[in-house]
Amino acid sequence: MPQTSIRWFQDLRMGDVPLVGGKTASLGELYSALAPMGIAVPNGFGITAGAYRAALTVAKAWEPLRALMEGLNRDDVRDLAERAAKARQIVYAATGTEALKKEIAAAYRELEQQYGRNVSVAVRSSATAEDLPTASFAGQHESYLNVRGAAAVFEACRHCFASLFTDRAIVYRNDNGFDHFKVALSVAVMKMVRSDKGASGVMFTIDTETGFRDVVLINGIYGLGENIVQGRVDPDEFYVHKPTYRDGKRAVLRHTLGGKALTLVFATGKDTTRNTKTAKAARERFCIADEDVLQLAGHAIAIEDHYSKINGQLTPMDIEWAKDGVDNKLYIVQARPETAASQKKAGQLEVYTLKERARPLVTGRAIGEKIAAGLVRVVASEAELQGFQAGEILVAATTTPDWEPVMKKAGGIVTDRGGRTCHAAIVARELGIPAVVGSENATTTLKTGSTVTISCAEGDIGHVYEGKLAFDVSEVDLSGLPRPKTRIMINLGDPDLAFQSALLPNDGVGLARMEFIINEFIGIHPMALVHPERVKQAERRRIEALTANYARPQDFFIERLSEGVGMIAAAFYPKPVIVRLSDFKTNEYARLLGGAPFEPVESNPMIGFRGASRYAHPAYAEGFALECAALARVRGEMGLTNLKIMVPFCRREEEAQRVVATMAARGLRRGENGLEIYVMCEIPNNVIRIDAFSEVFDGFSIGSNDLTQLTLGVDRDSEIVAFDFDERDPGMTEMLRLAVEGARRNGRHVGICGEAPANYPEVAARLAGWGIDSISVNPGSVIKTFKIVAEAEHGNTGKK
Repeated sequence: MPQTSIRWFQDLRMGDVPLVGGKTASLGELYSALAPMGIAVPNGFGITAGAYRAALTVAKAWEPLRALMEGLNRDDVRDLAERAAKARQIVYAATGTEALKKEIAAAYRELEQQYGRNVSVAVRSSATAEDLPTASFAGQHESYLNVRGAAAVFEACRHCFASLFTDRAIVYRNDNGFDHFKVALSVAVMKMVRSDKGASGVMFTIDTETGFRDVVLINGIYGLGENIVQGRVDPDEFYVHKPTYRDGKRAVLRHTLGGKALTLVFATGKDTTRNTKTAKAARERFCIADEDVLQLAGHAIAIEDHYSKINGQLTPMDIEWAKDGVDNKLYIVQARPETAASQKKAGQLEVYTLKERARPLVTGRAIGEKIAAGLVRVVASEAELQGFQAGEILVAATTTPDWEPVMKKAGGIVTDRGGRTCHAAIVARELGIPAVVGSENATTTLKTGSTVTISCAEGDIGHVYEGKLAFDVSEVDLSGLPRPKTRIMINLGDPDLAFQSALLPNDGVGLARMEFIINEFIGIHPMALVHPERVKQAERRRIEALTANYARPQDFFIERLSEGVGMIAAAFYPKPVIVRLSDFKTNEYARLLGGAPFEPVESNPMIGFRGASRYAHPAYAEGFALECAALARVRGEMGLTNLKIMVPFCRREEEAQRVVATMAARGLRRGENGLEIYVMCEIPNNVIRIDAFSEVFDGFSIGSNDLTQLTLGVDRDSEIVAFDFDERDPGMTEMLRLAVEGARRNGRHVGICGEAPANYPEVAARLAGWGIDSISVNPGSVIKTFKIVAEAEHGNTGKK
């Protein structure tokens, strides 16, 4: 055995991949280049791929291995397993040389001198073709944790070498066009971080589902990170916005609490690790503090910058981290290029849309953005995979790398456990199939042989529906899309759709609906948080449970609302995002948890106590203060100054002045730090008195629904008079003209938020002809609206 079998991390860089494989080379790159930046990486060494090749040559192992791989049918699971097992035996025997044993023992003793006697190490496989931008080889080869003693390290290395011929690795190479004998294996031996006493996880410098590149996504759990990769637990999740982080803002964009039911810790004996149940109190809090999240985000950004410079192009990264519970430090233990979301074609959109609805049987985290239908196959163990048919929906508690040959035939995957970085999620992304993970009850709810539809096209939440539902798949080439002079913006309420929607061609968000966030992500009436003593005892207990981890109940509302609005503002940054203040009607407010005691019963809520009339009124002023605090946090602490604020249903100039003054007193002063305040132009008086309203507001957004209702005197919720509701009525046409020309006369921005321009090309043509600044529509209408408005502008120019 050559004396060059061992390479220490400090001597390695990315150019050494052919020598020591992707994982070991990346660890060396991190240790050498990033440690001076203050990023901690445990030290260690690699056993070179040359040692592997030399051992097989001396043992004359190449010919028997080639014979085993010759004529292999990857779909014959039993034959594949037999051949793979024989190949592993050959490699294990070949690498058991005395020379290699001595070299590994000497390197381990050197590591002991640095970290102490009998130091615990991780022994990790590292293939020469892994961690490439287009193929990660994630989970294909074996790794071993908490290995102690030179003899045990040597044995673990031999098993790592042999794992080049696991069933899954053979199939992976076969499917990705890699020659079995041009890929070699090295082994990385690194000091274990005591995350068994702390926390660990995975982070990406890209959103893994949409490919949105301006965030760092961090997953975390208690204990060793194997649980997160294997999908045994539902992790905590954090987002950090990269552009504002680079600008010096330090805020977590969004927190999502995971179940974290198990904690993987060190063990003694044959099994070097074991799972323990996580205490209830620990499960109910995040595994790391915000300062840890922000430090990790800084590390992730630095690592992405470093590898992007090496590669000469932006390189989104997949990074493993660990927090040592003994020294309380954060360590980076792996970094490799992200290989799924980052490979999406720029300028091409594939859009899946459900055409039908049904009862959802199961929900969980959506992986990808596709829809698939098929027969369910519930699988409890590896033995039950034998009968799996192509196109079936694989349903399991969790999946492991050994299942991959069968997973490649699945039409979709559903699991009880796991987060967005679990094994099932990683494989689903690479295969391009939809998956719903962390459902908790899929294996007990879904039945083998039943037909279901998996939809991951509805945001962060994936749904499994009963039956085979119709859906559309459309491919859009954005390269030839006309760009009109009029700005085309998006109407949006669901923060879970923000990253996906931001990838559409757009000029920002013309209407961000606060009501959706309050209803779906908070669910509590803000006044019930300020005055819980006025709420019924049963509802009060529910509110106390929801807000238990907050210093004040009001902080729950402020954090949830700021994170929901912040996700939308971050997705479109630095383009303008116009958020409308809450515009529930009293009957809608009353349906929120604890809401009934604070809302009057009105016979016509549509024109009652809503919009601007509430904000300074004693009945709601304290609730409005929470809305202001949330928006001030988005613009201040989060640094998302692209956020503009819009006041809805403002009847009179005096009311407008009162609301703007109230906002200023609550930290939202017009003009300060570039803050612009708009008003919904949705009441005829807004149009009639547009010159006066222009003195108070920076812009107008025409709300065509309410303006049509109040101009024509039609209740838009009444079916019997629906035939009279028409934005194209001559009276409405005149009202629209007056609004646009009045705003322009006063040098104010004017837009419209509604589907009329998308549904009626003649409306778009008139608006463009009058010189409207922006048209804002729902995401599904954006592409159509670009074309309609461009054609309308061209027609108007021709006429002129």
